[in-house]
Amino acid sequence: MAAGAGVGLACLGLVGLAGPLTPAFGGLSRDIETVLTPDSDGPPARVTLGPGGRDVRLWGDLNDGTAERLRRLLDAHPGVTRLHLTSDGGLVDEGAAIGELVAARGLSTYVPDYCVSACTLAFVRGRERIIMGDSRLGFHAPYEPGAFGRMIQVDASEERGRYLAAGLEPAFVDQALGTPSRDIWIPDPARLRAAGVVTRVADPGDLPDSTLDDDDSLAGARAASLRAVDLLSAFAARRPGVLDGIAARYRESYRQGRSEGDGLDLIRSEASGALRAAFAGADDATVASLGRLILDAMAASGSEEACRAIGRDGDLVTAAEALPEGGGTRRMRALLDRALAGPGLPAPTVHRPAHAVTCIDLRRRLAGILDRGDPARLRDALLGRSGRRLEASALPEEP
Repeated sequence: MAAGAGVGLACLGLVGLAGPLTPAFGGLSRDIETVLTPDSDGPPARVTLGPGGRDVRLWGDLNDGTAERLRRLLDAHPGVTRLHLTSDGGLVDEGAAIGELVAARGLSTYVPDYCVSACTLAFVRGRERIIMGDSRLGFHAPYEPGAFGRMIQVDASEERGRYLAAGLEPAFVDQALGTPSRDIWIPDPARLRAAGVVTRVADPGDLPDSTLDDDDSLAGARAASLRAVDLLSAFAARRPGVLDGIAARYRESYRQGRSEGDGLDLIRSEASGALRAAFAGADDATVASLGRLILDAMAASGSEEACRAIGRDGDLVTAAEALPEGGGTRRMRALLDRALAGPGLPAPTVHRPAHAVTCIDLRRRLAGILDRGDPARLRDALLGRSGRRLEASALPEEP
């Protein structure tokens, strides 16, 4: 957190990062390592009203005037009850001023992705302090910027007083402010709760999605969709309208105030449908290779639920993810590139079987179809006939 007035925080080039950085919940959220880039200030904070007028979204660096812009927005919308914070820090005075606004208005604070350095001074003033399981709160000692990118550590007594006044455990504050300015300490959620920093760890389906708080344009939604399902990048060059359609529907979900979990489910479902539509126009050899990939994925899925999603519901995204070390994604991408050279067809619709089917049955019957080498039957099995998808493949009529 930069102590000097008018100077933003360049929080990485951080030499030592104390604590895990990679999110546990893969999906729409950004990895903090890709946000805190070496030797560069982030963008100025974007402060916007969320859907329904109950949330304010703050995204970006806490530069001069950020707190004042937030105050004006809160004055204009007195029904706001929660502040979403996504920031790699900035000016101490701005973080503290935002914290004062939070406390005076009785707002809850919520970190959907990351809140680092001076941002934490705002977060800890929340009436309720909420994170998700993969959110990152980062702490270190305050500093003044010196020549040639040097960080000159300064007295931290004011910051210590603010953290203690917010009810944080003294030992936690000592460790937070004892972390050198060029490093960052990122405690896990259990430590944050034990120290009184966090009052609730939410699930991805609990709160409105904040993924597009920095950019809710179609381009921003497209980028978020690609983060969620990398396989969609195959459509960018050959069938960009497919990717744009998914992005537009995800953006609408965000603007309606639906949760990040809902948004991720939407993208994954639509991506799986786009893959099936692409493979419906593929040649027989490509479809046969897809069948072998799906069989391998069911065997590696690790649970009855995941196996059924792949083998009964036609979830090609889950199929690609089931094989270890990215092997399934690489195989699926190679097949998808081949399939996209063919015509695009509408994605088959879902018609699940009326009775239960075990994973063993799904694998045995698909293996039988592959062994018989009947392209028409295999195509019907994997991609559906008369509107059927892979769930039909699990229960082909025996000859």
